[in-house]
Amino acid sequence: MKDIDVLCIGVTSYDLVFSIDHHPQADEKSMADALTSCGGGPAANAAVTVAHLGLKSALCAYLGDDILGNTHLDELHSAQVNTDFIIRGKEPTPLSVVLVKPNGERSLVNYRSSKPIKADTFKTDFLNPKVILFDGHEPEISDLFLAYARGKNIPTILDAGSVNPGTRFLYDKVDYLVCSEVFAREMTTLDKPQQALQELARYNKNIVLTMGEKGLLWKTEHDSGQLDGFPVKAVDTTGAGDVFHGAFASCLTWQKTWQETLIFASAAAALSCTRLGARTSIPLLSDVESFLQQQKK
Repeated sequence: MKDIDVLCIGVTSYDLVFSIDHHPQADEKSMADALTSCGGGPAANAAVTVAHLGLKSALCAYLGDDILGNTHLDELHSAQVNTDFIIRGKEPTPLSVVLVKPNGERSLVNYRSSKPIKADTFKTDFLNPKVILFDGHEPEISDLFLAYARGKNIPTILDAGSVNPGTRFLYDKVDYLVCSEVFAREMTTLDKPQQALQELARYNKNIVLTMGEKGLLWKTEHDSGQLDGFPVKAVDTTGAGDVFHGAFASCLTWQKTWQETLIFASAAAALSCTRLGARTSIPLLSDVESFLQQQKK
């Protein structure tokens, strides 16, 4: 049995990130100022975040048996992410093209043709994670590991970036729902984040609703509140949510207090916005600790 701090289950991609001065109009040809290429995907980025913070992470996901899959696998190895549970196949590695404007705002187009990993691919008794993080993009194995986590009292987290069959299935079953403003609005049909939070609280006792530079709202069974975002000069917001989720999961393994967890995860996410590329901008533990020390001055 392998001892893992955080098991991340979900999707990978390979990202091509173009820095542009404006979004192209119809039939317009434009030139990018910079290009960054690296592995990506919510679960994969979260697994690398956990590893960068000095913990043991494992990734359960799909990579194509192609050059992009090989490159991504090499990156995960370099980050010391456990890749024993990566499934390879003939379908190509999912690909994302990201257009980033000077203010850090971005647009993303993703292509994925691979089918979800079958639940009978794995047995659950080969792992002993302290925390399990789902991103909703692998619903069959998520169902399998959700049942395993309940039987072992392992805390579970859902990274709910948007509404899809996987996030719909998991949002009221995990211990911690960490969702985007987009998910909250789509799931509840309520435009105001505070109202959406209250509605989601009918289905989950522990909720964090992230709102980018505006910070976050949160609600537990006994309390609620908000936290302002850390002021940073954003270069690229791609992957900031993934970093938040990875840092949040790490804090659960460290058994930090609720407030410490929210502050630490917010700081890690803010730092990730200061560089181009989701994977290349993931901070180390020392970076986050130094940043937090500077904020106290």
